[in-house]
Amino acid sequence: MSLPWQRYADDHARTVDTMTAAVLFACFLFGSEIHFPNAAPPEAVGPTIALAAVACGSLFWQRSRPRTVVAVTALCSAGAVALGDLLTPLLLGPLMLALYRLALATDRGTTRIAFFATLALVTIAAFTVDPLDHPWPLKTLGPVAWLLLPVATGNGVRLRRAYVEAIQARAEYAERSREEEARHRVAEERMRIARELHDVVAHHLALANAQAGTAAHLARTHPAQVERILTDLAGTTSSALREMKATVGLLRQADDPAAPLAPSPGLGQLPELTDAFGSAGLTVHVSTEGSPRTLSPGVDLTAYRIVQEALTNVAKHAGAGAARVRLRYRDDQLTITVTDDGAPTAPAAPAPGQGFGLIGMRERARSVGGALQAGRRPEGGFEVTTRLPLYPTAPEREERTP
Repeated sequence: MSLPWQRYADDHARTVDTMTAAVLFACFLFGSEIHFPNAAPPEAVGPTIALAAVACGSLFWQRSRPRTVVAVTALCSAGAVALGDLLTPLLLGPLMLALYRLALATDRGTTRIAFFATLALVTIAAFTVDPLDHPWPLKTLGPVAWLLLPVATGNGVRLRRAYVEAIQARAEYAERSREEEARHRVAEERMRIARELHDVVAHHLALANAQAGTAAHLARTHPAQVERILTDLAGTTSSALREMKATVGLLRQADDPAAPLAPSPGLGQLPELTDAFGSAGLTVHVSTEGSPRTLSPGVDLTAYRIVQEALTNVAKHAGAGAARVRLRYRDDQLTITVTDDGAPTAPAAPAPGQGFGLIGMRERARSVGGALQAGRRPEGGFEVTTRLPLYPTAPEREERTP
C-alpha cells in the first residue's frame, strides 16, 4: 500500500522533480563552501554555479534517461572536485539521486557497473586534480559510503516493488482460478440437471407411450381394463410433472419460497416403479440378496436412476414381457443386475444416434465411484450390471437432486 506522499509524487512527477532540483542546487552551492579551517577556499564561483546548474538541470530527465543523467552528474561532481571542493553528501547530492533512479529503473548488474564507474571517476579526479590536496580518507571512504547508500536503497526499493507485483499477480491468478472453477462447477451443475431431465422425461414418456398403446389395444377386446390403464397413465404423467418441477426447481434462487424441496428418489420407491411398468405390460420381478443396507443419498439416487433407465430401455427396445431386478448387498458394495427375456436375435449395438442411456448410466455409476457393464446374454435378452460402493469414493454431486 502506497503512502499519501508517494501517491502525490507519482501524480505530480514534474512538480516534485522541480522542487528536488532546486533543493539539490542549493545544497550543491552550500557544499562548495565547506572547507577545512586552514585551507583557502577556491575563488571559482561562476564555474561552481554552472556545474550545479548542469547537474541539477539534468535531473529533469532522471526518469526517462537515468544512464545519461548518471554520466552528467558524475562529470559535474568530478569537475567540482577539480575546482577544489570537498567531497561531501551535499556536493554529491545530484549524483546520489541519479544513482538511486538508475537502481530503480534497471537491474542490479547495470547499477553495479554505474556505481564503480562513477566512484572511479570521482576518486581519480580527487587524487589527480585536487588543488587543495584533501586527506585521502575523504577522497575514498567518503565517496564509497555516500554513493553506495543510494545504490543499496534503490535496489531494495526495486526488489520490494517486484515482490509486491508478484504477490498481486499471484492474487489475480488465484482470483481467475476461482472464477474458472466456479464456471466449471456451473457447467457441471447444468450437465447434471440436463441428465436428470433426460432420465425423467425419457422414462415417463416411454412408460406413458406403452400405457397408451396398451389401452388402445385393449379398447375393443377388454374395455373393462382400459379404465385402470388410463388411471395409471394419469398417475404416470402426474409423476412426470412432479419430478420435472422438482428438477427444474433447482434452477430457482435459494431464497425463492416457491422452490420445491422434494426428497430424492431411491430404492425405496422401487415398488411404485415396478407397478408403473406393470401397467404398461412389462412384468418386473425384484429379488434381494443379503441384508439391505442404508445407502447414502447419492448412491441411493444413482441406484434408482440406473434401474429406472434400464427398465425404460427394456420397455422401449427389447420387446420383452418380463424383466428381473436383483439387488445383492455385500459388506461394502451393492450389485444391481437388470435382465430381460428379449429375443436373442435382437441387434447387439444401438443404431447411430441412440445408446445415450447406457452412457448416462455409466456416468452415474462413475460419479459415486462405481462401475457399470452392459451387454447381450448368450441365452437371449440384455443384462445391465452395476457395482456401487456403499460408501462412495468420489464427491457426491447428486445429493440435492430430486
